[in-house]
Amino acid sequence: MCARYRGDWRQDLIFGLDAFAPFIAGAVIIVLFVLFAVEWRPPEVTALGAVAAFLIVGLLTPEDLVKSLANSAPVTIGAMFIMSAALVRTGVLDELARTLISRVGSRPSLAIFGYLVIVAALSAFMNNTPLVMMMIPVALALAEQVKEAPSRHMIPLSYVAVLGGMVTMIGTSTNILVDGVARDAGMAPFNIFEIAPVGVPIAVAGLLFVFLFRRLLPERISIASLLGQNESPRFIVELAIESQSPHIGERAIEVKDFNQSDSRLVDVVRGDASLRREMDQVTLQEGDIVVLKSPMKEILGFKQSPDIKTPDGGLQPLSARSSILVEVLLGPGAAFIGKTLRHLRLRRRYGVYPVALHRKSENLADRFEYTPLEIGDTLLIEGAPEDLKRLCDDNSLTNISMPRERAVKKSHAPIAIATLFAVVALATVGVMDISGLAPIGAAVVLLTRCVEADEAFSSVDWRILILIIAMLAIGKALDNSGLIQGIVQGAAPILAQTSPLVALALVYILSMFLTELISNNAVAVIVTPIAIGLAQSLGVDQRPFVVAVMFSATCAFMTPFGYQTNTLVYSVGGYKFADYLRLGTPLNLITATMAIALIPVFWPF
Repeated sequence: MCARYRGDWRQDLIFGLDAFAPFIAGAVIIVLFVLFAVEWRPPEVTALGAVAAFLIVGLLTPEDLVKSLANSAPVTIGAMFIMSAALVRTGVLDELARTLISRVGSRPSLAIFGYLVIVAALSAFMNNTPLVMMMIPVALALAEQVKEAPSRHMIPLSYVAVLGGMVTMIGTSTNILVDGVARDAGMAPFNIFEIAPVGVPIAVAGLLFVFLFRRLLPERISIASLLGQNESPRFIVELAIESQSPHIGERAIEVKDFNQSDSRLVDVVRGDASLRREMDQVTLQEGDIVVLKSPMKEILGFKQSPDIKTPDGGLQPLSARSSILVEVLLGPGAAFIGKTLRHLRLRRRYGVYPVALHRKSENLADRFEYTPLEIGDTLLIEGAPEDLKRLCDDNSLTNISMPRERAVKKSHAPIAIATLFAVVALATVGVMDISGLAPIGAAVVLLTRCVEADEAFSSVDWRILILIIAMLAIGKALDNSGLIQGIVQGAAPILAQTSPLVALALVYILSMFLTELISNNAVAVIVTPIAIGLAQSLGVDQRPFVVAVMFSATCAFMTPFGYQTNTLVYSVGGYKFADYLRLGTPLNLITATMAIALIPVFWPF
C-alpha cells in the first residue's frame, strides 16, 4: 500500500491507483535513469524532479523527505569534505607534490609509481574529488618532466584515487552512503577498515595494472599546447582610438599596426561590450579600445604612433601586463558552474581574455561564451599572471598549467593530520561511530583555523549532498511503492536455483553496469535495498551483498561518467570516450573478478 497524504486533493489524485504504485514508481525511475544518462540536466536537479514527482503522486510524504535528511551519510560526507580542505589548506599535499617533482630527474619511473601510491593512500582517508583536483597540476608537471603526454597520466590519476578510496569506509562517498542505507534497513554499521581485506588487494592489483599498462592510453595534446602555450613572451596592451585617428572606419583586422608579424589582435571593446566574436565585421570607431598581444618592441613602438594612445595617458607597467596563457579546470566548487562567459564579463572584472573552451573530447570554438559552463570543463584564458591568480582564487578554479602557488598554514599542518588520524583511530577501536567523529573532526579543524569557515564550506560539494538526499528520498518512495519488494519476489525464485555466489555476481554486474551510465550515488541508493532483499529471500547473510554494492558502485572505469573524478580528467587529458575503454575495460574485469572471489571469503554466506 503506497503512502498517502491527508489532503483531499492529493487523495483524489492517487485515488484508485494503489495497485499501480509499483508501475508508477518504475516509470519514474526509468525516466530518471534516461535523463541521467543523456545529461539533460545536472544529476542533482534531475533527482529533485523525481522527488517532486513522487511527492505529487503520493508515493512520498513530507515526513519521508525529512527523514532522508536524518540519514548519517550526508553529514559524514560533508564533514569529510571539510577535513580534506584542511589538509589542502595547511600545505600537506603541496609538500608531498614538491617532494615528488624534485625526485623525477634521477628515477622518473619510481617517481611516477610513488606518486600513484601516495594518491591511493591519501584517497583512503580523504575525499577523492578535492584530492584529484589538487594532484592534476602535479601529474601534468610530472608528465612534462618525463616527456610524456598528459593523457598518459590523467586517467591513471582518477583510477588510482578511486581504487584507494575502496580501502576504507570513508574513502568514497559511495561507501558512506551504502552504509547509511544499510543502517536504515536495520543492519549493523560497518567498521572503518572492515572492507580493507578486499579493498587493499584490489587497490594493489589495480595500481600495478594502471602503472604498467598506462601506455595503452594514446598520446593526446592538451588544448594549451595546441594553441601555442610555448610561444615567446608576449604582453597585453590596451590602445584607445582617438577622434583624429585615420583608422576610424577601417576594419580592425585590416589595420597594419594591429597585425604585425609578432602581434595578435585579441579584442575590440566598445563601451562595456566585447566585439571579439564579431572581429571580422568590426569597423573601428572613436573611443574603441583595441586589445593586442605583442612583444615588448612592438608595444614600445605604439608610443611613437600619432594615431593611437594608451588609456589613462600611458602604458600600464610592462611587468604588470605580461601575458601568459593558462588552462583552468572547473571543479565541483567552481563559481562559474551554470554561468556563461558572456555573463561573467571576465575582461571587465579581471582583465583576462577567454580564448577557448574544451569540453570532454571537443573544443567548443563557435560562440563558446554563450555556452553554460559545466563541471570538468577546461578554459584557456590569457592575461597577466597576477590577474589570472586573482581569477582562480576568487572563483575556486584550478590552474592546471602549473602547480598552484598558494598561501598555506604550515604551522597548522600537524593539527590537521592529528585530527584526521584521531578520527580514523577512534572509529577503528569503536569509541564512537564515524558519523559522530567526522563532524567532531570538522569542528576541530575549523575552531583551530586550519581552514577558514568560508573556504571550508565552499570546498563542500553541495551538489553531491543534494543528490544524495534526493536519492535517499527516492529510495524511500520505491520502498513505499512496493517496487523493490516486487523485484526481489520476482528474482528470488530464479536465483534460489543457483548458488549465492551467482546471485552476488549478478548484483555486482548489475550495479557496475548502471554505474557506468548514471551517478554512482544514485545506483548505491537504489541497488542496496534490492541486494538486501535478495539476500533475505535467499536466506543468506546480507553483508556480502552490501559490500558487493559498495565496490561495484565505485569501481566503474569504462566511461567518463562512472565516477566524478573520471569526468574531471576528461577534458584535461584531451580524451575521447573510447580512451576510457582501453584501460577501463580490463581494470573492470580485474576488480570485478577479485571482488566476487574475495567477498565470500571474508563475509561468508
